[in-house]
Amino acid sequence: MIETLHEATQPKIYFDRNFNCQVAKILPGEFYVTSADMAISTVLGSCVSACIRDKKLNIGGMNHFMLPGNSDVYNPLSASARYGSYAMEMMINEILKRGANRQDLEAKVFGGGNVISSMTSSKVGERNAKFVVDYLGFESIPIVAQDLMDNCPRKVIFFPHSGKVLMKRLQSEAANREVVEVVEVEQKYRQSIGQERVDNDIELFD
Repeated sequence: MIETLHEATQPKIYFDRNFNCQVAKILPGEFYVTSADMAISTVLGSCVSACIRDKKLNIGGMNHFMLPGNSDVYNPLSASARYGSYAMEMMINEILKRGANRQDLEAKVFGGGNVISSMTSSKVGERNAKFVVDYLGFESIPIVAQDLMDNCPRKVIFFPHSGKVLMKRLQSEAANREVVEVVEVEQKYRQSIGQERVDNDIELFD
C-alpha cells in the first residue's frame, strides 16, 4: 500500500531481476507498507527513512520524509516535530492495522545527510536524523541498525519480509544522476511541506 502525506500518487513498482522480486520505489512524503515478499526502495538526501517491521510476522514498511521549517534548532514540541510524528504514525498505524504486534516492531533508520547546499546552514539533515531517533526512542521501538547524517546521499532498499536492508552511499552530485534527481525532488518537496498546519491528533494503537 502506498500512502502520501500530500496527494494520492502511485508508486513505481517494477520487477528487479537481480533481486528476483518486485520493488516499490517511494518518493519524499510517501510511505509503503507490505506483507509480501518484495522490496521498497528510495534515494535519500537530507530526508530520512525509517524501515519498520514486525520481526515475527514479517509485515513492514518504509517512509521518506523531512521536517519542515528553517530553524537550525530541533524542538520536540515544534510544528516541525508534529509533522514528523504524523509521518511516522501514519506508517506505523498501517503496519499495525495489517496485524503486526507493537511489541515486536523494530526499526532501521537512514538518511539525514547534508547534501543540499541551501539546507546545510539550517542543519536540515541533522534535525531530521535527531527527530527519527528521538521519536523511536519515545515510542520504545528499538533501532537495530542506522546510518545517519554525514555529507552523502544514500540509496536504500528494504526487504520487509526478511528485514534485510541494502544501503549504498552515493557519489557526488556531479557524478551521479540519482543524486541530481534526489536533490531536485527534495528541494521541491521542502518547498511544499509545512504549508498547512498539522495538529497531529493521531495516536498509535495496538
